[in-house]
Amino acid sequence: MNNLTRYLGLAAKILVFLLVLGFALKNSHPAVFYSYLGYVWQAPLIVMLGLAFALGVLAGVLALLPTLFRLRREAARKQPPETADTPTRTPDLPVV
Repeated sequence: MNNLTRYLGLAAKILVFLLVLGFALKNSHPAVFYSYLGYVWQAPLIVMLGLAFALGVLAGVLALLPTLFRLRREAARKQPPETADTPTRTPDLPVV
């Protein structure tokens, strides 16, 4: 059963890769990006879409960082600190 799920996962990854590759080949015509101060950038459409996706992921991760750090601080406060002075209790072993 484990091998079957591994092969299905691999097949799904290959299918997604082929779909993205076909999308990239179909959208290879140039797109123009007009920015402020007269800056113009021309690149294939798939490059523009890939950059927009990457910038969106980066913005999402940056927006999530404050919450992540706050949750880590709260979790660290709730755990009691381990001290080396506290003796560890050994389990009661039968004497032979």
